[in-house]
Amino acid sequence: MKTDKYQPRGRYFEQFEIGDTMVSPGRTVTETDIVLFSGLSGDYNELHTNVEYATGTLFGQRVAHGPLGLTIAVGLASRLGFLEGTGQAFLGLNWKFKGPIFIGDTIHVRANVTRKRAMKKLGGGMMVINVAVLNQKDEVVQEGTWTLLMKSLPVVTQEGGG
Repeated sequence: MKTDKYQPRGRYFEQFEIGDTMVSPGRTVTETDIVLFSGLSGDYNELHTNVEYATGTLFGQRVAHGPLGLTIAVGLASRLGFLEGTGQAFLGLNWKFKGPIFIGDTIHVRANVTRKRAMKKLGGGMMVINVAVLNQKDEVVQEGTWTLLMKSLPVVTQEGGG
């Protein structure tokens, strides 16, 4: 059966409940990630790019850029599929960097729905999720809240037939 309509994979606003929790697969942070992010952002801080310099810091080694951790978290959340085709806008975030992410760390995301508010004029609703980025030791290295605008379930209309 052929369909001309795009069928979103994501969940609609009404399909989320406060307390819903989603956990992403893991992803190992590599030196290549840091090098590419340095080039993309223009942030070549030696804490990220200079092995010799970084050994003399409180971390003792290079660390991933804080915003790189956030960027990877967004990608991991997208792998969960709940935003695909139903996420309308990223409205805001409140974010804390709690610990370092080192080259070789494997991180994953745990997201928990904490608030919802219907916004019918915008075709959906606002949803706030608490997001934690955890390393392979289950330590929270970054956390915060994301505010998203999600689509509402499509209105199904029935066409009359005789």
